[in-house]
Amino acid sequence: MEHCKPSNGVLRYGGEIIAYGVTFSSKRRERIKINVHHDGAVEVEAPADATREAIAKAVQKRARWVHEHVVSARGRFAHVLPREYVSGEQVIYLGRRYSLKVRRVPRVERAVKLKGALLEVAHEDTSRDVIRARVRAWYRMKARDYFSERIAVVARGLPWPQDVPDFRLKEMKTRWGTCAAGGTVTLNPFLVRAPRECIDYVIAHELCHLREHNHSPEFFNLLTRAMPDWQRIKIRLDDMAEVLLND
Repeated sequence: MEHCKPSNGVLRYGGEIIAYGVTFSSKRRERIKINVHHDGAVEVEAPADATREAIAKAVQKRARWVHEHVVSARGRFAHVLPREYVSGEQVIYLGRRYSLKVRRVPRVERAVKLKGALLEVAHEDTSRDVIRARVRAWYRMKARDYFSERIAVVARGLPWPQDVPDFRLKEMKTRWGTCAAGGTVTLNPFLVRAPRECIDYVIAHELCHLREHNHSPEFFNLLTRAMPDWQRIKIRLDDMAEVLLND
């Protein structure tokens, strides 16, 4: 199982300072792994007995690779403009694009509804912050219902979960999901914007952590058994990440 300690470091490369976080595993004698998330955040997975010096050396050894991936991630986000939450703006739900329609109505007529190709938000206050809050609440409601359904379906297709695991929602900047040592799955509510196969991939990924709470070859063998084309789906999700997480 994995656990987190309050540890981090910095990589200096090409005159730039890149911060990274460190997650320690309870297992020993594993290799140090470096991940650059879709938004450019850098995370190091290290065995429990790894020293800070060993971690820094491993990161420095791959400095060029880390720097290239961080720069690439920043480039993907550079063209994404902040949402204004006004009529005509596009919103995404389960991989489909809808046009936002904002209507000013009396308080008793407040509502957020999908109507054909529109996501209609009716409220007496149509300021950006209010409409944003209403849309985010709608996403959370839809995410809770849809994720509950899909976790049950995906879990039934795997041999190891004895019961459908509990899950919770948490907005995260660098992850679509996590699986705690106790077995609780956490999912990012913004994942409900993604295509259905991408949601199933993230759920399958986290359920595989019930057996292998790491990213070892054994873990990826489990994931391939659960979803043979997971690599294609992961690439699809990563390519959409900056748009799906734009808020």
